[in-house]
Amino acid sequence: MTGPAVILVGPMGVGKTTVGELLAQRLGTACRDTDEDIVQAAGRPISEIFLDEGEPHFRALEREAVRTALAEHTGVLALGGGAVLAPETRQLLEGAPVVFLDMDVAEAVKRVGLDAPRPLLMMNPRKQWRELMDARRPLYTEVATAVVSTENRTPDEVVGEILDVLELKQQ
Repeated sequence: MTGPAVILVGPMGVGKTTVGELLAQRLGTACRDTDEDIVQAAGRPISEIFLDEGEPHFRALEREAVRTALAEHTGVLALGGGAVLAPETRQLLEGAPVVFLDMDVAEAVKRVGLDAPRPLLMMNPRKQWRELMDARRPLYTEVATAVVSTENRTPDEVVGEILDVLELKQQ
């Protein structure tokens, strides 16, 4: 098989990067985060890209970052929260080992406080988060091989479940 060993999708603050790094360590491979790829390529934070050039420009950068990472990376890949919005991204994920890391709004409040500098949560963050998840949850589920809840669980527990459900061998 070519492409990433595991691809993590889910909402902002669910722990894709944290879980991804730990999972990669347990699998003896590297972790890559497409949001970090975008920040490195653009030389500035995602929030600035959103504010200066708008969401459509950011989404174009995101589609390219995902396409490149899926073609190049063989370890664990964490996608940005909105990456699944693009039909072409969802098509690229078909047949891939994708894990949807899930949580509810109460858990999101605990994790990100919903007051962090997240461009899509600037006004009424709880309401915005619920609306984002209402729109995105079906897309996360559509691309997922497995759904793993992160609620009230440590990153180690989440990684253990991912390894079990995908039947992956640890190093």
